[in-house]
Amino acid sequence: MMYPTLPKSYKGIFPFKIACPSYIYPDAFEKNVAMLAPYLDEIELLLFESSIESLPTIKTIKKLFLLAEEFDITYNVHLPIDIYLGDQVQSKRDHAVDTVKKVLDLTSPLTPSTHTLHLEYKDSSHAKETVKKWREIISGSMERLIPQWIKGENISIETLMYPFEWVDEIIARFNLSVCIDIGHLILQESELEPIFARYAQTTPIIHLHGVENERAHVSLERISKKNMGSIMRILKRYRGVVSLEVFSYHHLKDSLRFLEKSWHL
Repeated sequence: MMYPTLPKSYKGIFPFKIACPSYIYPDAFEKNVAMLAPYLDEIELLLFESSIESLPTIKTIKKLFLLAEEFDITYNVHLPIDIYLGDQVQSKRDHAVDTVKKVLDLTSPLTPSTHTLHLEYKDSSHAKETVKKWREIISGSMERLIPQWIKGENISIETLMYPFEWVDEIIARFNLSVCIDIGHLILQESELEPIFARYAQTTPIIHLHGVENERAHVSLERISKKNMGSIMRILKRYRGVVSLEVFSYHHLKDSLRFLEKSWHL
C-alpha cells in the first residue's frame, strides 16, 4: 500500500529532538520507521500490548537497528500499558515485572533514549492509606527491576490522570526519570510551567499532543492559545525529546506544521 510522506524534514531544526510514534501508518513497525525516519530525529516505539504476537520479533528489531543506522535516528520505547506493577494481585504483578524484563531485553540492541512506563492507579479511593499501599506495592515491583535489569534513570514515569506528586517518593527512591505528558496535564487543567520547572532536570522526554472536548492525542492545532504559550516557553528551555504523540498521518503533519509556525512567532 502507498502512504503519503511528510512534506518536509524536521531533522535538527529544533534544539530538542522531535519524535513521533511508530504507529502513524496502519502498518508494521519497520514500515512506519522507514517512512518516518527521513523526516524526524527519533521514533517512539509503541509497545502498548504485552502479548507475544503484539511485540516486535527479533528479526524486526534487527531491521529497526539497520534503519536507525541508515537514517541516523534514535528510539525511545513506550512499555506496555496493559500491565500493572501496582496491582493488588501478586500474579498480575509478576506478569507485569516479567513483561518489562522481556521488553527491556528485546529492545536493548536499539539502545533506547528512555523507556516510558505507566504506573496506573485503578482504585476509586484517594484516601491516604489506599494511595500509600499502592505506592508500597509499586516499590516492591520496582525492587525486582532496578538496578538488576535497568538503571532507574532509564525509566521515565509518565504523568497520568492522578496527582503526580503521589509518585514523587518512588521516583526519588529509585532515581527514576519523568515523562511529562502535556496532553494529560491539560485534561487535568494543571498549570504546565510549574510542573515542568519541578521535574525539568529529570525529564528526558515530553509527550505533546492536542486536546479537544476531553479527547487527547489529536493535532496540536487543538491546543488553546494560552496553553500553547506555556508550551512554547517550556520548549524554549528544553533539550530532550519531544514526541508528538498522535496516531495518524494527518494529525502528525498538521502538528509538525503548527509547531514550527508557533516556534517562530
